Amino acid sequence: MISRVADGCFWLGRYLERAESTARLLATTRALALDGELSPERAWSSVLGVAGEQAPFIERHGQAAQADGELVQRTMTWGEPDGTSIARSIQAARENARSVREVLSGDVWESVNELYLWLASEAAEREWAESRDAFYRRVRDGVQLSLGLMRSTMLHDEPLDFAWMGLLLERVGQTSRILDVHHHAFSNMPVEHQAHETGVWSSLLYAVSAYEGYVRAHAGFVEADKVARFLVLDPRFPRSVRYSVSAALDRLRSLRPRTQPDLPGHDAEARLTALDAWVRSLEVLAPGDVHDVLTRVVDETSDACEAISRELLGYGEEAQTPPAASAEPVADTPSQSQSQSQSSSPNRRPPEPSS
Repeated sequence: MISRVADGCFWLGRYLERAESTARLLATTRALALDGELSPERAWSSVLGVAGEQAPFIERHGQAAQADGELVQRTMTWGEPDGTSIARSIQAARENARSVREVLSGDVWESVNELYLWLASEAAEREWAESRDAFYRRVRDGVQLSLGLMRSTMLHDEPLDFAWMGLLLERVGQTSRILDVHHHAFSNMPVEHQAHETGVWSSLLYAVSAYEGYVRAHAGFVEADKVARFLVLDPRFPRSVRYSVSAALDRLRSLRPRTQPDLPGHDAEARLTALDAWVRSLEVLAPGDVHDVLTRVVDETSDACEAISRELLGYGEEAQTPPAASAEPVADTPSQSQSQSQSSSPNRRPPEPSS
């Protein structure tokens, strides 16, 4: 499998996961801002912080604009020229899918392309204006359809391994950043009554599709410390840090079987193995340790992704770290598409949100 194809599959998985996570976070924050007794700035600045968009947003619009929920939602849905958003993520996912169509099933390509075309249509803009929750739900459903078709219509071999490994590593980062930002904000918020506390922590669980799983595991009692432990340490929940790191490592090991130790990817496997072992060793998670643990998870996951890019995707040393606000243009001409499909090009990589 050539590095260009591996690169396209890896980033296809990452961009799809990022788009769904952003849509879910926006929908949850919208409800929280209306019902959770949070100040508008506290609610919406968290969304910008998770996406790594807070500094550029403030530079463009000013500090006070963080309280403008409509502006934040428009920015994170449709995007700035050099930022991240749902539309930019789906655009980049579609471009990566187009570059590796030879290894995707027709159903997968059609589902990704249809979601991209819908987002670019007047119908999507109209639904965003008239029924925001339905818009975010359609984005989530479209991404989940694409992911389900990957699992059910593609061969379970190297292309799917790369796509799913990218998705899982993106999920580690998304879960860690969402929990870190919201745990800090909610833990420092004065709570007037138990129902209020339950509501804000439930919103965090909904933001990572974890509410039902958590309720089953903890008999319905929503408490801050238990939420943090569940999202980091529970090996049964597919969006927890522990589950996602372990599953990503399994995908990498399937690409580097023990019978072929000379295959590239040794550093990447060593980094993920060490991270997996460390997360498994965390039997407890004290409230004061949450930020440090999640920061380490984000940093070490980023290091593992850089090693994967260097060893398996063909990136050079100079392209390991993308620009802080790189854009992902969709190719409009064959020559541009060919240039972008080279795995050494840092422009294919999304900006990494800060931890």
